[in-house]
Amino acid sequence: MENIHSLTTETENPDTRDIDRDDTLTMLKKINNEDKKVAAAVEKELPQIAKAVDLMKERFLNGGRIIYAGAGSSGRMGTLDAVELTPTYNVDPSLAFGLMAGGKEAMYRAIEGAEDSKELAIQDLKDVNLTDKDIVIGIAASGRTPYTISALEYGNQVHALTIAVTCNGESEMAKVASISIAPVVGPEVISGSTRMKAGTAQKMVVNMLSTATMIASGKVYQNYMVNVQPTNEKLVIRATNMIASITGVGYDEAYELLKASDMSVAAAILMHEKHVDKDKAHAALSACHGKVSEALQQL
Repeated sequence: MENIHSLTTETENPDTRDIDRDDTLTMLKKINNEDKKVAAAVEKELPQIAKAVDLMKERFLNGGRIIYAGAGSSGRMGTLDAVELTPTYNVDPSLAFGLMAGGKEAMYRAIEGAEDSKELAIQDLKDVNLTDKDIVIGIAASGRTPYTISALEYGNQVHALTIAVTCNGESEMAKVASISIAPVVGPEVISGSTRMKAGTAQKMVVNMLSTATMIASGKVYQNYMVNVQPTNEKLVIRATNMIASITGVGYDEAYELLKASDMSVAAAILMHEKHVDKDKAHAALSACHGKVSEALQQL
């Protein structure tokens, strides 16, 4: 059995050695001080993240899917990011999703032995018909999880884009993936509890990967999520406020534009700015891959 004690994420943190004897405020200050180190670690990885986003955009615009793969907390992190892309950017759920070692049940409880199965990862990717258009993002704090390594290896076999997100620099996943992103956050507050700093770093990285890819793919205008799906009252209000802010009209007129556009913020903007009907607005958006700025120039 491999000794993992040498991994940064597994070593003891000398600054929190006495945390079990601290009062509550001191305990929280120590946790907060460790958390402050995370953004700096992610910053060092920005060139790698940028490289990944540029390649992800090309694949995504050509019909490729964003597929996260992981086990335990890391797998849940990927699935969480994927499911948020539908309401936020109107991404079809079939184009962004997570695969977890142990399946859907593993979202809620640990499935014994699942993360150690390389065969399971291959089968999961075969079940979704992984192709060379797709993107496989493997997430594991240690960088050594067999399920996630296998997902990246199989991704390479079918010539998918493979990206490793870990918190140990020289990991097996880093060696396997086309692009390695490894913010090294140091020992955890509680030794080995990688849901803490490592989990925060992973969340920051996947936020950047997906958000920047959506921006580059035309899902954002200025800094507004103009492809939001207004599926509840809060989102209808948000969509209406976006239209009002961008076009300068009042709230009531913005709401009428939203309704007239079939609840599309992007189309509503074009309708107002270019005095076109909803059909022309939607056609222009389709021709420009949803990019509002380009559609405004073409109309």
